[in-house]
Amino acid sequence: MAEDLVLGLGGTVDYEIRWDAEVLSTLAREYGIRLDELTTTTPIIDERSLVVTVLAFLATGGGGERFVLSSEIVQRFAGHFDVEVTLGGTGVRAGIALDRIGVPTVQHLVSIDDNVRRLLPRSMRVVSSATRDTLDPHLIVQYPEGTTVRLLDAEVTAPSSNRIILANDAPNREMAIAADLGDALADASAFLVSGFNTMQDADLLARRLDDLVGAMQRLPATALVYYEDAGFYRRELSATVRERLLERIDVYGMNEDELQEYLGRPVDLLSPDDVVAALAEAHRLIPARALVVHTKYWAIAVGPRASAHRAGLESAVRTAATRYRLGDACTAADLDETARLPRHAGGATVVAEVERSLPAAGVAAYVVDTPHPTTIGLGDTFVGGFLAAVPSAARVATAAALERALDAAATMAR
Repeated sequence: MAEDLVLGLGGTVDYEIRWDAEVLSTLAREYGIRLDELTTTTPIIDERSLVVTVLAFLATGGGGERFVLSSEIVQRFAGHFDVEVTLGGTGVRAGIALDRIGVPTVQHLVSIDDNVRRLLPRSMRVVSSATRDTLDPHLIVQYPEGTTVRLLDAEVTAPSSNRIILANDAPNREMAIAADLGDALADASAFLVSGFNTMQDADLLARRLDDLVGAMQRLPATALVYYEDAGFYRRELSATVRERLLERIDVYGMNEDELQEYLGRPVDLLSPDDVVAALAEAHRLIPARALVVHTKYWAIAVGPRASAHRAGLESAVRTAATRYRLGDACTAADLDETARLPRHAGGATVVAEVERSLPAAGVAAYVVDTPHPTTIGLGDTFVGGFLAAVPSAARVATAAALERALDAAATMAR
Protein backbone atom coordinates (compact mmCIF):
# COMPACT_ATOMS: atom_id res chain seq x y z
CA MET A 1 0.00 0.00 0.00
CA ALA A 2 1.41 3.40 -1.01
CA GLU A 3 1.99 5.51 2.09
CA ASP A 4 5.09 7.69 1.71
CA LEU A 5 4.94 11.44 1.21
CA VAL A 6 7.80 12.24 -1.17
CA LEU A 7 8.83 15.90 -1.19
CA GLY A 8 11.10 17.65 -3.66
CA LEU A 9 12.94 18.75 -5.48
CA GLY A 10 15.62 20.85 -3.76
CA GLY A 11 16.49 22.00 -0.27
CA THR A 12 18.43 25.08 0.78
CA VAL A 13 20.50 26.45 3.64
CA ASP A 14 18.88 29.70 4.70
CA TYR A 15 20.42 32.70 6.39
CA GLU A 16 17.51 34.25 8.26
CA ILE A 17 18.49 37.73 9.35
CA ARG A 18 17.02 39.38 12.44
CA TRP A 19 15.28 42.48 11.11
CA ASP A 20 16.95 45.75 12.07
CA ALA A 21 15.53 48.90 10.47
CA GLU A 22 18.46 50.99 11.73
CA VAL A 23 20.96 48.83 9.85
CA LEU A 24 18.91 49.21 6.64
CA SER A 25 18.64 52.95 7.19
CA THR A 26 22.40 53.21 7.60
CA LEU A 27 23.04 51.18 4.43
CA ALA A 28 20.49 53.22 2.47
CA ARG A 29 22.16 56.49 3.45
CA GLU A 30 25.69 55.17 2.89
CA TYR A 31 24.73 54.09 -0.62
CA GLY A 32 22.81 57.33 -1.30
CA ILE A 33 19.59 55.48 -2.13
CA ARG A 34 16.65 57.72 -3.04
CA LEU A 35 12.94 56.95 -3.14
CA ASP A 36 12.65 57.15 -6.95
CA GLU A 37 15.27 54.38 -7.31
CA LEU A 38 13.23 51.71 -5.56
CA THR A 39 12.30 48.83 -7.87
CA THR A 40 11.95 45.09 -7.38
CA THR A 41 13.22 44.28 -10.88
CA THR A 42 16.73 45.75 -10.90
CA PRO A 43 19.47 43.13 -11.47
CA ILE A 44 21.13 42.40 -8.11
CA ILE A 45 24.79 42.76 -9.05
CA ASP A 46 26.15 44.16 -5.77
CA GLU A 47 25.14 44.98 -2.21
CA ARG A 48 23.69 48.36 -3.19
CA SER A 49 21.23 46.83 -5.68
CA LEU A 50 20.30 44.22 -3.08
CA VAL A 51 19.42 46.97 -0.59
CA VAL A 52 17.39 48.77 -3.28
CA THR A 53 15.43 45.57 -3.95
CA VAL A 54 14.73 44.87 -0.28
CA LEU A 55 13.49 48.44 0.27
CA ALA A 56 11.32 48.31 -2.85
CA PHE A 57 9.55 45.20 -1.58
CA LEU A 58 9.19 46.72 1.89
CA ALA A 59 7.62 49.90 0.50
CA THR A 60 4.73 47.92 -1.02
CA GLY A 61 4.46 45.16 1.59
CA GLY A 62 5.38 42.66 -1.11
CA GLY A 63 7.36 39.45 -1.07
CA GLY A 64 9.10 37.28 -3.62
CA GLU A 65 12.30 35.58 -4.76
CA ARG A 66 15.16 37.20 -6.66
CA PHE A 67 18.43 36.02 -8.20
CA VAL A 68 21.69 37.50 -6.90
CA LEU A 69 24.86 37.64 -8.98
CA SER A 70 26.94 35.81 -6.37
CA SER A 71 26.69 34.16 -2.96
CA GLU A 72 29.37 36.58 -1.74
CA ILE A 73 26.84 39.44 -2.03
CA VAL A 74 24.40 37.47 0.11
CA GLN A 75 27.05 36.76 2.73
CA ARG A 76 28.24 40.38 2.82
CA PHE A 77 24.74 41.72 3.39
CA ALA A 78 23.96 39.06 6.01
CA GLY A 79 27.11 40.06 7.86
CA HIS A 80 25.44 43.31 8.96
CA PHE A 81 22.81 41.42 10.97
CA ASP A 82 22.33 38.69 13.55
CA VAL A 83 21.77 35.53 11.49
CA GLU A 84 20.07 32.21 12.24
CA VAL A 85 21.00 29.31 9.97
CA THR A 86 17.97 27.19 9.03
CA LEU A 87 16.87 24.84 6.26
CA GLY A 88 14.56 25.93 3.48
CA GLY A 89 13.10 24.95 0.15
CA THR A 90 9.43 24.14 -0.20
CA GLY A 91 9.91 20.41 0.22
CA VAL A 92 12.18 20.68 3.24
CA ARG A 93 10.06 23.24 5.09
CA ALA A 94 6.93 21.24 4.29
CA GLY A 95 8.71 18.18 5.66
CA ILE A 96 9.71 20.05 8.82
CA ALA A 97 6.09 21.06 9.36
CA LEU A 98 5.00 17.45 8.91
CA ASP A 99 7.74 16.24 11.26
CA ARG A 100 6.42 18.57 13.97
CA ILE A 101 3.04 16.84 13.85
CA GLY A 102 4.49 13.35 13.68
CA VAL A 103 4.37 12.63 9.94
CA PRO A 104 7.59 11.21 8.40
CA THR A 105 8.55 12.04 4.81
CA VAL A 106 11.00 11.20 2.04
CA GLN A 107 12.98 14.24 0.81
CA HIS A 108 14.68 14.69 -2.58
CA LEU A 109 17.75 16.94 -2.23
CA VAL A 110 20.19 18.39 -4.77
CA SER A 111 22.76 19.71 -2.29
CA ILE A 112 24.22 18.68 1.05
CA ASP A 113 26.58 20.03 3.70
CA ASP A 114 27.07 19.81 7.46
CA ASN A 115 24.24 22.33 8.07
CA VAL A 116 21.81 20.00 6.30
CA ARG A 117 23.08 16.94 8.16
CA ARG A 118 22.74 18.75 11.49
CA LEU A 119 19.31 20.34 10.96
CA LEU A 120 17.36 17.86 8.87
CA PRO A 121 14.65 16.08 10.92
CA ARG A 122 15.51 12.52 11.88
CA SER A 123 12.12 11.37 10.60
CA MET A 124 13.03 12.42 7.06
CA ARG A 125 14.57 9.86 4.71
CA VAL A 126 16.78 11.40 2.01
CA VAL A 127 17.18 10.71 -1.71
CA SER A 128 19.92 12.95 -3.10
CA SER A 129 21.63 13.80 -6.38
CA ALA A 130 24.47 15.68 -4.63
CA THR A 131 27.95 14.33 -5.32
CA ARG A 132 29.88 16.67 -2.98
CA ASP A 133 29.32 19.18 -0.18
CA THR A 134 28.35 22.71 -1.24
CA LEU A 135 27.04 25.82 0.52
CA ASP A 136 25.14 28.55 -1.36
CA PRO A 137 23.01 30.25 1.30
CA HIS A 138 19.61 31.78 0.64
CA LEU A 139 19.15 35.17 2.27
CA ILE A 140 15.76 35.38 3.98
CA VAL A 141 14.64 38.90 4.83
CA GLN A 142 11.52 38.98 7.00
CA TYR A 143 10.22 42.47 7.80
CA PRO A 144 7.35 43.40 10.17
CA GLU A 145 4.35 45.56 9.44
CA GLY A 146 4.93 49.21 10.32
CA THR A 147 8.71 49.10 10.22
CA THR A 148 10.24 52.31 8.84
CA VAL A 149 13.54 52.74 6.97
CA ARG A 150 15.06 56.13 6.24
CA LEU A 151 16.45 56.78 2.77
CA LEU A 152 18.56 59.72 1.66
CA ASP A 153 15.48 61.80 0.75
CA ALA A 154 12.48 60.05 2.32
CA GLU A 155 11.18 57.31 4.60
CA VAL A 156 9.45 54.07 3.61
CA THR A 157 7.11 52.17 5.94
CA ALA A 158 5.96 48.59 5.40
CA PRO A 159 2.14 48.42 5.04
CA SER A 160 2.22 44.73 5.97
CA SER A 161 4.69 42.05 6.99
CA ASN A 162 6.26 39.82 4.35
CA ARG A 163 9.44 38.04 3.34
CA ILE A 164 11.99 38.19 0.52
CA ILE A 165 14.34 35.41 -0.63
CA LEU A 166 17.59 36.30 -2.42
CA ALA A 167 20.10 33.72 -3.61
CA ASN A 168 22.55 32.35 -6.13
CA ASP A 169 22.32 28.58 -5.69
CA ALA A 170 24.01 26.53 -8.41
CA PRO A 171 22.77 23.07 -7.31
CA ASN A 172 19.17 24.25 -7.22
CA ARG A 173 19.64 26.10 -10.49
CA GLU A 174 20.87 22.85 -12.08
CA MET A 175 18.29 20.65 -10.25
CA ALA A 176 19.82 17.25 -10.96
CA ILE A 177 17.31 14.43 -10.40
CA ALA A 178 18.52 11.57 -8.22
CA ALA A 179 18.82 8.23 -10.00
CA ASP A 180 16.85 6.48 -7.25
CA LEU A 181 13.92 8.93 -7.14
CA GLY A 182 11.79 6.47 -9.09
CA ASP A 183 12.35 3.81 -6.42
CA ALA A 184 11.16 6.25 -3.74
CA LEU A 185 8.08 7.19 -5.76
CA ALA A 186 7.00 3.58 -6.12
CA ASP A 187 5.61 3.68 -2.56
CA ALA A 188 4.29 7.25 -2.59
CA SER A 189 0.78 8.35 -1.66
CA ALA A 190 1.71 11.91 -2.67
CA PHE A 191 4.55 13.65 -4.48
CA LEU A 192 5.41 17.33 -4.07
CA VAL A 193 7.14 18.92 -7.06
CA SER A 194 8.72 22.32 -6.50
CA GLY A 195 11.98 24.11 -7.18
CA PHE A 196 12.04 24.42 -10.96
CA ASN A 197 11.39 28.14 -10.45
CA THR A 198 15.10 28.72 -9.73
CA MET A 199 16.27 27.24 -13.05
CA GLN A 200 17.32 29.64 -15.79
CA ASP A 201 18.61 27.41 -18.62
CA ALA A 202 15.72 26.30 -20.87
CA ASP A 203 17.58 23.36 -22.42
CA LEU A 204 18.72 22.07 -19.03
CA LEU A 205 15.17 22.41 -17.70
CA ALA A 206 13.88 20.29 -20.57
CA ARG A 207 16.39 17.55 -19.73
CA ARG A 208 15.50 17.67 -16.04
CA LEU A 209 11.83 17.36 -16.91
CA ASP A 210 12.65 14.29 -19.00
CA ASP A 211 14.37 12.77 -15.95
CA LEU A 212 11.48 13.68 -13.65
CA VAL A 213 8.79 12.33 -15.97
CA GLY A 214 10.75 9.11 -16.23
CA ALA A 215 10.92 8.78 -12.44
CA MET A 216 7.23 9.61 -12.11
CA GLN A 217 6.37 6.56 -14.21
CA ARG A 218 6.91 4.61 -10.97
CA LEU A 219 4.23 6.58 -9.11
CA PRO A 220 1.15 4.56 -8.13
CA ALA A 221 -1.94 5.54 -10.11
CA THR A 222 -3.59 6.69 -6.88
CA ALA A 223 -0.76 9.02 -5.84
CA LEU A 224 -1.63 12.71 -5.57
CA VAL A 225 0.80 15.14 -7.25
CA TYR A 226 1.04 18.60 -5.72
CA TYR A 227 2.97 21.21 -7.71
CA GLU A 228 3.99 24.49 -6.05
CA ASP A 229 4.81 27.30 -8.48
CA ALA A 230 7.03 29.27 -6.05
CA GLY A 231 7.75 32.25 -8.34
CA PHE A 232 9.93 31.65 -11.41
CA TYR A 233 13.11 33.67 -11.87
CA ARG A 234 12.35 33.41 -15.60
CA ARG A 235 8.55 33.49 -15.79
CA GLU A 236 8.44 32.07 -19.33
CA LEU A 237 9.93 28.79 -18.12
CA SER A 238 6.85 28.07 -16.02
CA ALA A 239 4.99 27.31 -19.24
CA THR A 240 7.60 24.69 -20.14
CA VAL A 241 6.98 22.91 -16.85
CA ARG A 242 3.21 22.99 -17.30
CA GLU A 243 3.46 21.57 -20.81
CA ARG A 244 5.23 18.50 -19.46
CA LEU A 245 3.56 18.01 -16.08
CA LEU A 246 0.09 19.55 -16.01
CA GLU A 247 -1.72 16.40 -17.11
CA ARG A 248 -0.29 14.57 -14.06
CA ILE A 249 -0.68 17.43 -11.55
CA ASP A 250 -3.68 17.11 -9.23
CA VAL A 251 -3.12 20.33 -7.27
CA TYR A 252 -1.28 23.38 -8.64
CA GLY A 253 -0.43 25.84 -5.87
CA MET A 254 0.79 29.44 -5.64
CA ASN A 255 0.63 32.40 -3.28
CA GLU A 256 -0.84 35.88 -3.77
CA ASP A 257 2.44 37.36 -5.06
CA GLU A 258 2.74 34.70 -7.76
CA LEU A 259 -0.94 35.10 -8.68
CA GLN A 260 -0.43 38.81 -9.29
CA GLU A 261 2.76 38.19 -11.27
CA TYR A 262 0.85 35.86 -13.61
CA LEU A 263 -1.97 38.36 -14.05
CA GLY A 264 0.34 41.33 -14.43
CA ARG A 265 -1.77 43.46 -12.09
CA PRO A 266 -2.52 43.90 -8.40
CA VAL A 267 -5.50 42.05 -6.90
CA ASP A 268 -7.56 43.37 -4.01
CA LEU A 269 -7.58 40.21 -1.91
CA LEU A 270 -10.60 41.37 0.11
CA SER A 271 -12.72 42.36 -2.89
CA PRO A 272 -15.00 39.41 -3.76
CA ASP A 273 -15.52 40.63 -7.33
CA ASP A 274 -11.81 41.24 -7.93
CA VAL A 275 -10.85 37.84 -6.50
CA VAL A 276 -13.49 36.02 -8.58
CA ALA A 277 -12.18 37.72 -11.73
CA ALA A 278 -8.56 37.04 -10.80
CA LEU A 279 -9.08 33.36 -10.03
CA ALA A 280 -11.13 32.82 -13.19
CA GLU A 281 -8.39 34.46 -15.27
CA ALA A 282 -5.65 32.51 -13.51
CA HIS A 283 -7.46 29.24 -14.11
CA ARG A 284 -7.78 30.06 -17.80
CA LEU A 285 -3.99 30.56 -17.88
CA ILE A 286 -3.34 27.42 -15.80
CA PRO A 287 -6.21 24.96 -16.37
CA ALA A 288 -5.31 22.63 -13.53
CA ARG A 289 -7.79 20.17 -12.02
CA ALA A 290 -7.41 22.18 -8.83
CA LEU A 291 -5.59 25.52 -8.87
CA VAL A 292 -4.91 26.54 -5.26
CA VAL A 293 -4.11 30.12 -4.30
CA HIS A 294 -3.13 30.70 -0.67
CA THR A 295 -3.10 34.17 0.90
CA LYS A 296 -3.11 35.73 4.37
CA TYR A 297 -6.91 36.10 4.18
CA TRP A 298 -8.07 32.91 2.49
CA ALA A 299 -7.07 29.77 0.59
CA ILE A 300 -9.16 28.80 -2.42
CA ALA A 301 -9.06 25.97 -4.95
CA VAL A 302 -10.70 26.49 -8.35
CA GLY A 303 -11.24 23.92 -11.06
CA PRO A 304 -13.21 20.74 -11.72
CA ARG A 305 -11.62 18.87 -8.80
CA ALA A 306 -11.55 21.78 -6.34
CA SER A 307 -14.26 20.46 -4.05
CA ALA A 308 -12.31 17.25 -3.40
CA HIS A 309 -9.61 19.20 -1.57
CA ARG A 310 -11.54 21.09 1.09
CA ALA A 311 -10.03 18.97 3.88
CA GLY A 312 -6.54 19.65 2.52
CA LEU A 313 -7.20 23.38 2.44
CA GLU A 314 -8.45 23.37 6.02
CA SER A 315 -5.42 21.40 7.23
CA ALA A 316 -3.09 23.69 5.26
CA VAL A 317 -4.53 26.94 6.61
CA ARG A 318 -4.47 25.66 10.19
CA THR A 319 -0.87 24.48 9.91
CA ALA A 320 0.34 27.73 8.32
CA ALA A 321 -1.46 29.84 10.95
CA THR A 322 0.20 27.81 13.68
CA ARG A 323 3.63 28.46 12.21
CA TYR A 324 2.78 32.16 11.88
CA ARG A 325 2.19 32.44 15.62
CA LEU A 326 4.76 29.93 16.94
CA GLY A 327 7.44 29.38 14.29
CA ASP A 328 9.20 26.02 14.03
CA ALA A 329 8.26 25.13 17.60
CA CYS A 330 4.65 24.27 16.71
CA THR A 331 3.26 20.82 17.59
CA ALA A 332 0.12 18.82 16.87
CA ALA A 333 -1.42 20.14 20.10
CA ASP A 334 -0.84 23.70 18.89
CA LEU A 335 -2.92 22.94 15.80
CA ASP A 336 -5.90 22.27 18.04
CA GLU A 337 -5.38 25.61 19.75
CA THR A 338 -5.24 27.37 16.39
CA ALA A 339 -8.54 25.74 15.42
CA ARG A 340 -10.25 27.67 18.22
CA LEU A 341 -9.19 31.05 16.83
CA PRO A 342 -11.68 33.23 14.89
CA ARG A 343 -11.73 33.29 11.10
CA HIS A 344 -11.05 36.39 9.04
CA ALA A 345 -14.47 37.87 8.26
CA GLY A 346 -13.36 39.51 5.02
CA GLY A 347 -11.74 36.29 3.90
CA ALA A 348 -14.94 34.37 4.64
CA THR A 349 -16.92 36.83 2.51
CA VAL A 350 -14.52 36.36 -0.40
CA VAL A 351 -14.68 32.57 -0.10
CA ALA A 352 -18.48 32.58 -0.11
CA GLU A 353 -18.64 34.71 -3.26
CA VAL A 354 -16.02 32.66 -5.10
CA GLU A 355 -17.86 29.44 -4.27
CA ARG A 356 -21.08 30.98 -5.61
CA SER A 357 -19.42 32.15 -8.82
CA LEU A 358 -16.91 29.45 -9.75
CA PRO A 359 -16.33 25.71 -9.40
CA ALA A 360 -14.35 26.26 -6.21
CA ALA A 361 -13.79 25.38 -2.58
CA GLY A 362 -12.17 27.63 -0.03
CA VAL A 363 -11.54 28.37 3.61
CA ALA A 364 -10.98 31.66 5.40
CA ALA A 365 -7.69 32.25 7.20
CA TYR A 366 -7.46 32.42 10.96
CA VAL A 367 -7.08 35.74 12.75
CA VAL A 368 -3.77 35.46 14.60
CA ASP A 369 -2.66 38.27 16.90
CA THR A 370 0.99 37.89 17.84
CA PRO A 371 3.72 40.48 18.44
CA HIS A 372 6.36 38.31 16.78
CA PRO A 373 4.88 36.63 13.69
CA THR A 374 6.85 34.19 11.54
CA THR A 375 6.33 35.02 7.85
CA ILE A 376 9.18 32.84 6.58
CA GLY A 377 8.07 29.49 5.19
CA LEU A 378 4.33 30.04 5.53
CA GLY A 379 3.65 28.89 1.97
CA ASP A 380 5.87 25.85 2.46
CA THR A 381 4.10 25.05 5.73
CA PHE A 382 0.76 25.48 3.96
CA VAL A 383 1.85 22.78 1.50
CA GLY A 384 2.94 20.51 4.34
CA GLY A 385 -0.41 20.96 6.05
CA PHE A 386 -2.23 20.20 2.82
CA LEU A 387 -0.28 16.98 2.32
CA ALA A 388 -0.90 15.96 5.92
CA ALA A 389 -4.51 15.32 4.88
CA VAL A 390 -3.56 13.06 1.98
CA PRO A 391 -2.98 9.72 3.76
CA SER A 392 -6.45 9.96 5.33
CA ALA A 393 -8.01 10.86 1.99
CA ALA A 394 -7.39 7.82 -0.19
CA ARG A 395 -10.74 8.38 -1.91
CA VAL A 396 -9.50 11.73 -3.21
CA ALA A 397 -6.42 10.18 -4.74
CA THR A 398 -8.43 7.33 -6.23
CA ALA A 399 -10.93 9.76 -7.74
CA ALA A 400 -8.08 11.84 -9.17
CA ALA A 401 -6.54 8.75 -10.75
CA LEU A 402 -9.92 7.80 -12.23
CA GLU A 403 -10.34 11.28 -13.66
CA ARG A 404 -6.89 11.12 -15.27
CA ALA A 405 -7.84 7.82 -16.87
CA LEU A 406 -11.11 9.28 -18.15
CA ASP A 407 -9.27 12.32 -19.51
CA ALA A 408 -6.83 10.06 -21.35
CA ALA A 409 -9.66 7.99 -22.78
CA ALA A 410 -11.49 11.11 -23.95
CA THR A 411 -8.30 12.39 -25.61
CA MET A 412 -7.80 9.10 -27.43
CA ALA A 413 -11.44 9.18 -28.56
CA ARG A 414 -10.95 12.60 -30.09
